[in-house]
Amino acid sequence: MALSFVPPRLTLDPDVLVGNETHDDAGIYRLTADQALVQTVDFLTPVVDDPELFGKVAAANSLSDVYAMGGVPVTALNLLAVPEGVLSPQEVGAMLQGGQSILDQASCRLLGGHSIDDNEPKMGYAVTGLVHPDHIWRNSTAQVGNLLYLSKPIGSGVVIKAVKDGEASQEMTQSVIAMMTTLNQAASEAIKTVGDPTACTDVTGFGLLGHSWEMAEGAGVAITIEASRVPVLPGARELADQGRFPSGSRRNLDYVRPHLDAEPKIGVNTLTLLADAVTSGGLLFTVKQENAALLEAAFRQSKIPLYWIGWVEEGPPLVRVLA
Repeated sequence: MALSFVPPRLTLDPDVLVGNETHDDAGIYRLTADQALVQTVDFLTPVVDDPELFGKVAAANSLSDVYAMGGVPVTALNLLAVPEGVLSPQEVGAMLQGGQSILDQASCRLLGGHSIDDNEPKMGYAVTGLVHPDHIWRNSTAQVGNLLYLSKPIGSGVVIKAVKDGEASQEMTQSVIAMMTTLNQAASEAIKTVGDPTACTDVTGFGLLGHSWEMAEGAGVAITIEASRVPVLPGARELADQGRFPSGSRRNLDYVRPHLDAEPKIGVNTLTLLADAVTSGGLLFTVKQENAALLEAAFRQSKIPLYWIGWVEEGPPLVRVLA
């Protein structure tokens, strides 16, 4: 439901450190001088047919916003919508078990939840985490001269569509499932060994371009992305070349197009792939150039993928795409 009026943050409570005034991934409320709550909620419709895998994706996707804020997940509440008489108790149980397995990986405790009858399955979690008030990661604080990094490949939208259409190879299917069920926990921990990023978000429904635009707009900077550096899932580029996108990815490009400055030789299919709607995507973050070498070493030591895809320049706010 759209709100006609959003109250200014400062009229709410000075302990609301992150509210709805920006496009940040979660809200943050200060409890003490050295501890704050991170709160987020997310749910989605099935992206895979296997109920246990769907539960895993739903949990990893919901936990991601806490990691994107620099927090550590602590507790969760399950949100479940099930069409009565369509899914068996065993299938529902598999969804819940899949989600529980991911929560266990994150050492996040499930406290309960709520379920309803609905005409389409949906599942997700309300997650509460903890973060130090001085170490909150925002998506609106990128600085000129920073380097831009991404921790997971994009392209899940086009690949999932191919899976649902029965046209995905085994490699494509396995790769997208592995990406969507991988927590951003290890990436977050690797970043912390070097220090806080200057800005951070996770790439989800608005795609890489959409979330990059939110970062650029929030900080009043220009973000430049080299398309050739952006990692994509196996098969995603070929599907993109054929224009095999879900409708949401095309809407994403329409949304961000007024804020794009793309080289003329970059085709619409490449731009749509960069705007492709992502499920349970990676961390997108900026760091100071002097910290880049240490950061990359930390990711190598932890055996976590990391991709340098661009940098931050002076405004006006926009997303610049180079070939």
